[in-house]
Amino acid sequence: MNLEQTLRSLTAQDLDRLDAQMLILLALGRDPHDRAWLTAHGDQPLPGDAAAALQALVARRRAGEPMAYLRGEQEFFGLSLRVDARVLVPRPDTETLVEWALSLAPALPAGARVADLGTGSGAIALALRSRQPHWDITATDASADALAVARANAERLGLPIRFARGGWLDALPGERFDLLVSNPPYIADGDAHLPALAHEPDSALTAGPDGLDDIRLLVAQAPAHLPPGGWLLLEHGHDQADAVCRLLADAGFEQVDSRNDIAGIARCSGGRRPPG
Repeated sequence: MNLEQTLRSLTAQDLDRLDAQMLILLALGRDPHDRAWLTAHGDQPLPGDAAAALQALVARRRAGEPMAYLRGEQEFFGLSLRVDARVLVPRPDTETLVEWALSLAPALPAGARVADLGTGSGAIALALRSRQPHWDITATDASADALAVARANAERLGLPIRFARGGWLDALPGERFDLLVSNPPYIADGDAHLPALAHEPDSALTAGPDGLDDIRLLVAQAPAHLPPGGWLLLEHGHDQADAVCRLLADAGFEQVDSRNDIAGIARCSGGRRPPG
């Protein structure tokens, strides 16, 4: 069977065409994004060893494993991040949080101290570092495995970040930051979407009966770690903006607002600690 026939066979089995192309390329040991090469070489036979590798990859994909884990990488904010089952797959929605944080640069000190809480793969911290090299950025996570992934990404990309292990701001006792950002778990326990996310770490996904347990904790902890005028920005679920804004307002934050993702959904909310 040649490569074009293999592709047709996979799509006939209801495998997404883009996924099928990437899986064939991975099995061949080629760049999974090089679909032009696959099209140009469709008449080439699929070698036996590649066929065996492809069968294993297809089985993993059919079992629901994210394509990012099969590729071993995911693009985020123009950066190629290495990812695996130790960390949540970075998603385009989170770029909304990065863009909001970067938009605050004119209002922050030139060497602003910034903390990314629950960094996972390092996506947010590294994206900020890539655009604001003078910011002093710290990334925290309670998971040693996640921090190992984030450190490896930072080293490979040449983007120096300070890392600290611990739960939320407990990892940074007594420290203050001009900007705190976080994409915490925000899915409610028992949510209908969880089975589709079974291959990703549950600790990075769920946060109590309403999904807001970790956000409540972050909002409560943040004022002690922000100077007057400092900002807290949080990613949250598609229907949680009003609840998160109320938490921020009740905690004394001002300029409380939300930002929409590319689909027009309020994906992040944040506020500023009052100056003076």
